[in-house]
Amino acid sequence: MQGVYEQVQVPVLPVVIPLGIVIFGLLLWRLVAKRLLSVPRALVAAALAVYAAGIVGNTVFPIFVNPIIGPDDWTPGLALNPFADYEIEDALINVAVFVPLGMLVPLLLAKPTWGKVLLAVVGTSLGIELIQLAAQKYFAGGHIADVNDLLSNVAGGMLGYLLLLGLYRVPGLSGFIERFHWAPAAAPASAA
Repeated sequence: MQGVYEQVQVPVLPVVIPLGIVIFGLLLWRLVAKRLLSVPRALVAAALAVYAAGIVGNTVFPIFVNPIIGPDDWTPGLALNPFADYEIEDALINVAVFVPLGMLVPLLLAKPTWGKVLLAVVGTSLGIELIQLAAQKYFAGGHIADVNDLLSNVAGGMLGYLLLLGLYRVPGLSGFIERFHWAPAAAPASAA
């Protein structure tokens, strides 16, 4: 008698909560190792950990153990044509989701520049799209790897960086923001 083959959905929270805790722990460890630990910097670490866990939970899941996919049944869910069949609501959501990353990444860098922030944002978004593609193949993941998401994410991340640069120009706010910066006294470069 053959066993019953059942597709089982992996629950999100038991994966993303420990992931967030590990990321937070690693970031705190880095702050302690560099003798930079402070409450504002720990808040940045917490924000990054929650952000990363939320991104994984919302972009990778649902995934399944024992997915019912034959080796020849898989057709990759890819959207490689920019601006084709892409709804404005999806674009706005993807922009909004990456604004925080564009504001948080520069706080980690000793000398933030447009190029460094862009590289971090593109790398993060591309990583998400590749993980979505792998999740489709191996875990019957429900997300499509989409070049439009990548473009919208990058726009959002760079908008976040632009907003941070604007906040640095508000009188009295620059000093407050510097308390959160992981390499003190190095405001983001407005060009480069």
